[in-house]
Amino acid sequence: MNIVVTGSIAYDYLMRFPGDFLDHVKPDRLQKLSLSFLVDEMVKQRGGCAPNIAYSLALLGERPLLMGTAGQDFGDYRAWLEEQGVDTSAVKVVPEVFTASFFVTTDQDLNQIASFYTGAMAFARTLSFHDLAAPVDLAIVSPNDPEAMDKYPRECRALGIPYIYDPSQQTVRISAESLRDGVVGADILIVNDYEYELFKDRTAMTDDDIRRAVKRAVIVTLGAEGAAIWVGEGRNEKIVIPAVTPDGIMDPTGIGDAFRAGLMKGLALGLPWEACGRLGSLAATYVLETTGPQTHHYSIAEFVARYRSVFGDDAATAALSGG
Repeated sequence: MNIVVTGSIAYDYLMRFPGDFLDHVKPDRLQKLSLSFLVDEMVKQRGGCAPNIAYSLALLGERPLLMGTAGQDFGDYRAWLEEQGVDTSAVKVVPEVFTASFFVTTDQDLNQIASFYTGAMAFARTLSFHDLAAPVDLAIVSPNDPEAMDKYPRECRALGIPYIYDPSQQTVRISAESLRDGVVGADILIVNDYEYELFKDRTAMTDDDIRRAVKRAVIVTLGAEGAAIWVGEGRNEKIVIPAVTPDGIMDPTGIGDAFRAGLMKGLALGLPWEACGRLGSLAATYVLETTGPQTHHYSIAEFVARYRSVFGDDAATAALSGG
């Protein structure tokens, strides 16, 4: 399947705070907030929603096309992604600026405070699905420059490209009109539970409105509780996907991106929704067990063996094993 992954391309600066953010917040002084956290650890990682998704897709045997914009410091990142099996030919380098950067601090309860520097991502609006040489079987519109996220769904609909609409962190930034336009005609909407409630508030759409707007599924990830997938006529059939218990918890950054990659691998294989969700759940757990969104590794055989140990044999193990 020819999969196109759009979204931010960034470097992640991951910091760890050895306490609880809430211990430093005074509820009676929220009108004048001033907080500073002394972190005891910082690492720089390759990140961005689009490469995160593409990397896990490559681990699962796909060669996704990464479509986005990066800055003058992207050379080593591009080479590394190509080595992992990601096609970066649709990445445009803007030499005047740096690649976008994500700064996030995580406390001992896995709460996070983050900031994002746009950098080259602001030029994503200059890219177009109309310029891609090969036909596209599936695309994902993940968090990116707001104007790009407004443009890409329209292009996908015009070209007849099935797309996953994934506003996620940009739900708060994108206009209500753009959010409504993005979801109408999408094959799938995917967000986490907080973003889903925010999406409804901002668009004034009800659950039924949203489920009628998409063609195939509404997917809401629920953290440690797994995910819920609404499918069927009117998207009224709910499928519950359990989370996979991690061997250890290191860092949550990028787990949602890995879930999307596993889900898309299932779609590429034509699997039932339950199997697609299970693939996403397991792919996400691998990220939770490492520090950074692209430091996990596994072979297809290792992935299948772990999947079988958690869920047993089903359509996913047969398809991934070539059976």
